[in-house]
Amino acid sequence: MPTNQILKGAQPARSERELTPKRPSPALTLTAALLGFALICLDASVVNVALPAIGSSLGAGMSGLQWVVDAYTLPFAALMLSTGAFADRTGASRAFALGTTVFTIASAVCGLAPNLPSLIGARVVQGAAAAVVLPASLALVRQAYPEPRRRARAVAAWAAGGSVAVALGPVVGGLLTTAWDWRGIFFVNLPVGALIVPLLRRAPRSERRPSPLDLPGQATAMVALTGLTFAVIEGGTAGWAALVVAVVAAVAFFRVETRSPHPVVPLGLFRNRTVAVAVAAGAAVSVAFYSVVFVFSLFFQQVQGLSALHAGLAFLPMTGLIAVTNVVAGKLAGRYGPRLPMLLGQALAVVGLLVLLYVDAGTSSVLAAALLVPLALGCALTVPPLTAAMMDAVPAERAGVTAGVLNAARQVAGGLGIAVFGALVSDGFEAGMRLSLVISAGALALTGAATSRLR
Repeated sequence: MPTNQILKGAQPARSERELTPKRPSPALTLTAALLGFALICLDASVVNVALPAIGSSLGAGMSGLQWVVDAYTLPFAALMLSTGAFADRTGASRAFALGTTVFTIASAVCGLAPNLPSLIGARVVQGAAAAVVLPASLALVRQAYPEPRRRARAVAAWAAGGSVAVALGPVVGGLLTTAWDWRGIFFVNLPVGALIVPLLRRAPRSERRPSPLDLPGQATAMVALTGLTFAVIEGGTAGWAALVVAVVAAVAFFRVETRSPHPVVPLGLFRNRTVAVAVAAGAAVSVAFYSVVFVFSLFFQQVQGLSALHAGLAFLPMTGLIAVTNVVAGKLAGRYGPRLPMLLGQALAVVGLLVLLYVDAGTSSVLAAALLVPLALGCALTVPPLTAAMMDAVPAERAGVTAGVLNAARQVAGGLGIAVFGALVSDGFEAGMRLSLVISAGALALTGAATSRLR
């Protein structure tokens, strides 16, 4: 056959190859998902060390500072009950893009906030957007890696990104607040958010799947949690009125959930002892960890007089070991089952909380930073095994709903803990701090006793 005919015959095949779109890179999708997850995790921890500076700049008292934290935590927690279904209905890629864009814009508004109400309002929007980003980012990872072994490694990288962000949050917050201004802790989100959008364009569009939404259940849950938090933080006549609203909304929530064909919180889950204990233990861990970080952020700066940067560095030994300990906890759970590492973790956390009772204004900040480490190790040992135990205790088709309930319970507990402990330290810092530590230790001791009764 003549050469020119061979070339002519080969030409169509080459053109087809050139016209065939390249398969999107899973690594780029994972990078976008990891950055989005790290962004919302960073924002949960970066704010704490900047609270005194925010209070000084905007004239905020203790209750105002509590709202700066809880305005993010509460919508993040409550809306997470439904945002997984929302991501399914709209497609994970669309939901992730929407959540990231809104989060980035809200971060800019936080950084430009002229007063406390506008900052709190923008924090609410941030929390709502974060609730969309979290399940959508994990769904993107699952979509990009259909093969189980590669997906497991990708999910581990995704989770590690969040752990690193949590660990670096206090340091980044302290550095930006000291070198620039507290507004920098929000402006730092802008370049990261801008980087995610072009990465996401390389990800394939996610399919939309029918997924029921329980809007009445979601609405009543949100009203109940907000009312309860308002009652704890504000107190007084307004607090009692908010408590009444919270009780009414809670009763309505339980009535809605018992009648809804697709409840956001299937109450039947809690008939399973393992599920009930895992949720309780996860909530107790969150109360201890997040509340202690909140209280000690104020203690280091307002009581011991440290700068925001030094306060952030004081948390580095505590937070830096979390990711490594999470891996160790997973291996222990795989070898011995989840109960043993859960018990060890809760016991270590209780010991860590009790040791912190000896910290006062005269304690060296280096020693105080070291004494925070046992609590962090105990919490990090507890969470992966309790998550595994909970997932093993439910059918596969209910795993997503169960994970949503656990994450929401942990976030809600952390937010309420900050509300309660902030109120305690406002009446006398060191006495309130010690009472907060005792309450946290008591809660973990109770859940540890319940864990010991699991099979």
